[in-house]
Amino acid sequence: MSIKSPGSLINRLGMYFLMAVFLPGFVSAQGEQQAAPSDQKTTADQPDHRAVLVDVQGPIGPATTDFLVNSLEHAAAQNAELLIIRLDTPGGLDASTRDIVKAILNSPVPVATFVAPEGARAASAGTYILYASHIAAMSPATNVGAATPVSIIPTKAPPRKEGQAGDEKDSTAADPVDAMSRKAINDAVAYVRGLAGKHNRNVDWAELAVREAASITAKKALEIGVIDLIAKDIPDLLEQVHGKTVNVQGRDRVMDTRSLLVEQLEPGWKSELLAVITNPTMAYLLLLIGVYGLMLEGYNPGAILPGVVGAICLLIALYAFQMLPVNYAGLALIILGIILMIGEAIAPSFGVLGIGGIISIVIGSIILIDTDVPGYMVSRPLIGAIALTSALGLMAIIGIAMKARYRPVVSGREQLVGAEGTALLAFDNQGDVFVHSERWNAVTEAPLREGEVIIVTGIDGLTLKVRPGDGQVSGT
Repeated sequence: MSIKSPGSLINRLGMYFLMAVFLPGFVSAQGEQQAAPSDQKTTADQPDHRAVLVDVQGPIGPATTDFLVNSLEHAAAQNAELLIIRLDTPGGLDASTRDIVKAILNSPVPVATFVAPEGARAASAGTYILYASHIAAMSPATNVGAATPVSIIPTKAPPRKEGQAGDEKDSTAADPVDAMSRKAINDAVAYVRGLAGKHNRNVDWAELAVREAASITAKKALEIGVIDLIAKDIPDLLEQVHGKTVNVQGRDRVMDTRSLLVEQLEPGWKSELLAVITNPTMAYLLLLIGVYGLMLEGYNPGAILPGVVGAICLLIALYAFQMLPVNYAGLALIILGIILMIGEAIAPSFGVLGIGGIISIVIGSIILIDTDVPGYMVSRPLIGAIALTSALGLMAIIGIAMKARYRPVVSGREQLVGAEGTALLAFDNQGDVFVHSERWNAVTEAPLREGEVIIVTGIDGLTLKVRPGDGQVSGT
């Protein structure tokens, strides 16, 4: 099983959500990372002569880091000869990539990153992981490169001076013009050059991959010393690695990879749950569910369910956001928008609060995740759907408010005007009447008989103004 793109695991959210709620103390009897032999089973006669294989597919994020770090610990505990990362990624988050690189550099077990199968790529973050590995390998028809930090704005070449040769290459020509972008670029260049130098790989091309987003095929990468070998599959990789000398934690180690037993590690439930909740779209939904759940509980104290679900979802969303590159201005705008929408429902302003709330939610949702890494953006169709739903809800609230404005009064003092009642006693000017099951003082300009129907024409303080109705009430 492989760590896949966060979105591919959303359909399993229900199961993982229940596990998070009802099994917080659960510890797998077989450990966080269960070994599932991929080619053959490990025997008791050869407990240590093995290679560990892990699959990493899709964007690099917190779940990938958790899986790979646990896999390296498992490989070290098993005294494995080699850990193989079968990689296919479009890139990933910078923090997660650096954590993985640090884990590889400090691993007592040699790590071979293998860009496979054919058609796979090690773009952006994958390039750093490939350079950090003790052995860098690729399948035919794969590519590596495009390692420019994706948070950098599109670069612009500085204007050429008059008379400057058009074909001269300037090493800074692709650098961003603003200081912060140059700082990020230079930091990434220094980082990848350090990784390349550690394993005697092509340093100049590593810098080119960052500065100019260069990308090359497996064949070219082997020719210029970016990778160590090209292999068709795992057995071919192990055959070619056999006898190579790698430097692991400052000591040279000769690889013995013939007849290795290969076991493939699968992500545990914790890693898969992390992959789900750190999907920005899912974290965004959990945030909205959490806030609305707590609001509903506030409006209906004692309902319990909205409050419990809302609190759990909100805490999970906050946990996910602290591992993601969140723009807190976007988060504040979303919360402000929800408050404005609730304010529209409580005190209708004929759309002013509601429209402001929708605009705030949409803008906040768009800028919520501060990165352009593929797979780590809030779904734009989802934002549009929420905006449309909010707009329809706002229209419904305004419609209800308008109907209420023109609806006849059915309660309070005003609804007494026009109501029918009964004169309790005969009187010429002032007396008592019975209206809406209540006894009132009343004044009239026409004499009234006992039991005669009266109609209220006005109110003066606690005194009703009445006139004779159409007849006498029966039974009086």
